[in-house]
Amino acid sequence: MKQNYFLGIDVGNTHTVIGLFDRKSILKTWRISTRPQATCHELAPALSFWLKEVRLDFGHIKRMILSSVVPPANDSWSRLAENYFGLTILDAHKVAQKIIKINYPRPHEIGTDRLVNSIGAYSKFKQACIVADFGTATTFDCISEEGEYLGGAIAPGIILSLKALFSGTSKLPLVALGSDIESALGKNTEEAIRAGILYGFSGLTDRIISKLLMEYPKRPLTVATGGLSELIFKFTEKIDCLAPDLTMEGLRTCLEKLPA
Repeated sequence: MKQNYFLGIDVGNTHTVIGLFDRKSILKTWRISTRPQATCHELAPALSFWLKEVRLDFGHIKRMILSSVVPPANDSWSRLAENYFGLTILDAHKVAQKIIKINYPRPHEIGTDRLVNSIGAYSKFKQACIVADFGTATTFDCISEEGEYLGGAIAPGIILSLKALFSGTSKLPLVALGSDIESALGKNTEEAIRAGILYGFSGLTDRIISKLLMEYPKRPLTVATGGLSELIFKFTEKIDCLAPDLTMEGLRTCLEKLPA
């Protein structure tokens, strides 16, 4: 039987991640900068090139699902699906609400990525979880032992904070982050900024998780995902494991649970 392939698109404020998967596993991911005004005709050549890398073309893709926190980008991805793949792209937020029980007064306000991460975490680990996602914003989402979405917390993102520090001051530079610092005692401006960001955000992470742990009758698994998760993981004490492809795992699970 001919194998069916699927595309998951996760449009974040800074980056867009495209995942290729079948019903059982994630096969490949690609990352590009998010360009809200890019047309479907600008996006299509990149997708065609990547698919050719794995000896596929548009015709091999049988379903597409979109998780987006950037509404202006949604139309281009919908038109891409229709014009190049002959598909109607699935809205991950609508699909997710059918899959996960939500204990939240206003479900429509929950970011799609937060719901999809929660679905991915529960599908992967089969237990209560707290998911920390280190992207443009830093989000913390709680899933119960029964797989119910409970809510969480939102804080500024690491890169957003770095850029705000640079743009809001006259003399502080925009520095590149690295994990090679060993002390909070910076000996120059760049070291001081790195120390403040990395130790500061790890402290923020540990404090928020400590408070969220108090909402559970027994300790859940704590998971880090997102583009900067590997960097901050080295400095935290409360995160148990890394799951960098959690959003894609959530999108794959959404498709897996839909009728064929």
